[in-house]
Formats: sequence, structure tokens, C-alpha cells
Amino acid sequence: MEKREEHSRLILVLFLCFMLWNILQILAPLAISPHTAEDLTGVVGVADNDHLIEQMPVPWNAIYGCGDRLCHQIAERSLFINGNQMPFCSRCTAIWFGFMIGLGIVLLYTIELDEKILVLILFGIIPLAVDGVGQQLQLWQSTNSIRVATGLLTGTVCGVTIGVIIDEINAIRQVKPSN
Repeated sequence: MEKREEHSRLILVLFLCFMLWNILQILAPLAISPHTAEDLTGVVGVADNDHLIEQMPVPWNAIYGCGDRLCHQIAERSLFINGNQMPFCSRCTAIWFGFMIGLGIVLLYTIELDEKILVLILFGIIPLAVDGVGQQLQLWQSTNSIRVATGLLTGTVCGVTIGVIIDEINAIRQVKPSN
């Protein structure tokens, strides 16, 4: 890993998009009235809370709507701000933040695609998988602290991986002979 000399515009754009997305997720529970979104528990892939979300002002309804469809939003597994549940559970929220952090790392440093990065990817994802599967099998009850830690680790590794892939594609384009 070495300090990056030339920045990738695509990585910068993705980093800024994830930063904006994360800021909007934090602002969403602050922008709606306190105790408006106290229990959004549902099922992934289902619009469980449309009746509540439709009453929220734009853009907060869109952010909560994404959370409603992409996350289980179990209240006990979520963080709260302003008496309102966050649009995503604690693990998903941490994954989103991890994506931003990982892209930020690759924005500053060049990371080679080699065996080390593949091992890093595995070690970054395994804790989340172990915690999620263990909880699903009812071997233990995970805490929000563990969910945030495993989500942040996985999201960061995924963000770095996206940046490394973008760098590899750019490197291939530069060496490609012109006809």
C-alpha cells in the first residue's frame, strides 16, 4: 500500500455518493418529528412500513423507503436518533459507513490486487458471517456493538475491494494496445 499520486475520478465520485448517503441517513431521523419512527421491524424485500413512510416529507421518505425494502429494520437491532429508529439496522448502517471509509482509503492509497488483498477480503467478511449465522441459528444473541463492528469491517473491506477493482480496470485500459 503506497500513497496515491493520481486520484481516480470514479473512486472520488463513489466516495462522495456514499458520504452523501451516510449524511442523509443520519439526518433522516433528525428531520422527522421525534418518536415518528419507533418500530420499523419488517422483512427484507417487503415494503412493511409504507403507511408510515408515505407521511414523511421528501427526501426522508425515500431514505426510509430504501431501508424498508433493503433491511429487516428490527428495532432491537437498530440505532436511534431523536427518538426515531435509523433507516437501516445497526449492521447495515455500519456497512454503508464502511463502504465510504474503504473508498476513502483507496482514494488516498494505491493497493495492489494480490493474495494479501484476497486474504484481507476473507478476514473482513468472516466475522460478519459468523455473527450473522450464529445469531440466525440461535447460538447467541448479538449486540449492536458487535453488529456495528462487523458491519464496519465488512463494509470497509468491500469499499477497498471496489476501489482496487476500479484501479485494475483502469490499469488494463492503459496497457490495452490501440488498433
